[in-house]
Amino acid sequence: MLKIPRKTRRAIAPYALALPGAVLLFIFFYGVINGVFQGFGIMPFLGRIEFTLDYYIEAFTRSDLSSSIVYSLYLSAVSAVLAIIGGVAISAVMTRARTSRLTRLVNIQIPIMTMHSLVALAVICLFTGSGLFPRLLYHLGIVSDPNTFVSVVGASSGWGIILVYLWKEIPFVAFCTVTIMANISDSLGEAAATLGANPLKTFFTVTLPLCKGAIVKAFLIVFTFAFGSYEVPFLLGPTLPKAMPVLAYIEFQDPDIINRCYAMALNGIMVLICSLFALVYFIVLQRERKGRM
Repeated sequence: MLKIPRKTRRAIAPYALALPGAVLLFIFFYGVINGVFQGFGIMPFLGRIEFTLDYYIEAFTRSDLSSSIVYSLYLSAVSAVLAIIGGVAISAVMTRARTSRLTRLVNIQIPIMTMHSLVALAVICLFTGSGLFPRLLYHLGIVSDPNTFVSVVGASSGWGIILVYLWKEIPFVAFCTVTIMANISDSLGEAAATLGANPLKTFFTVTLPLCKGAIVKAFLIVFTFAFGSYEVPFLLGPTLPKAMPVLAYIEFQDPDIINRCYAMALNGIMVLICSLFALVYFIVLQRERKGRM
C-alpha cells in the first residue's frame, strides 16, 4: 500500500476538504448556466444550438404574466412588511426582557429550521374547513358551519401563504435585529428620557434608526425569498392568478421537452426581478461600509 508522507498529506488536506463543496458549486453553476442557455433556445443534446429570443417574447406577451408578477409581488410585499413589524417587535421584547444571548438565538432559530412544507401542512390541518380552528369556532357558536370559514387553500387573498411565510420570516428578521438592539448603549435611552421622551418614543427615535440598516437588508432578503419561493404557493395558492414560480414549474412539467425553453424564459424573468432587489441590497451594503469609514 502506498504511504503518503505526512507533509504531503498536510499540503493536500485543505484541497481534499474543499472538494465536496467545489463539486456542489460546479453542479449549481452548471444548472444555472444550462438554464440560461435553454431560455434562449439552446439545447445541444437535442441539436438546438441557434440563439433565439422567441421564448422570452412569448413569455412577455403571455396574457396572465402581468397578473402572476403582481400576485407574487403582493405576497412578497405583504409578508415582508408583516415580518419586519413582527420581527422588530419580538426583538424589542426579548431585549427589554434581558434574556441571554443563547436563549434569544435558540428561541429564534427553532422556527427558522422548520421546513416550509411542514408549516404549510400544519396550516392546512388548522385552518381548512375540517381543521381544528374552524371546528373550535363552530363548537363555540361563533360560526354556523366550519365550512363557512375562509379557506386557507386556494384563497385569492393568499393569507395562508403569507401565514406560512411569517412563521419563518418573523424569526429571521428578529435574528437580524436582536443582537443590534441588545448592544445599543443604555446611555442613549437615558439621554432621551432626560429630554422628556417616553419609552415608546425612545424606541422609535433612538433604537429603530440605529437598526435601520439591518431592517432594510432583512426586508430585501425576505421579499426576494418570498418572490422566488415555489412550494408554499403551489400547495396553498389559488388556481388563478398563479405565483411566478408555480407558473414556471407548470410549464417545466410539460411532456414536450422543448417547452422547457419556455419555462426557463419565465425563470429568467423571475431571476431578473430578483436581481433588481439583489442590486438594491448591494447598494445598501456599500452605503453602510462607506458610513463606517
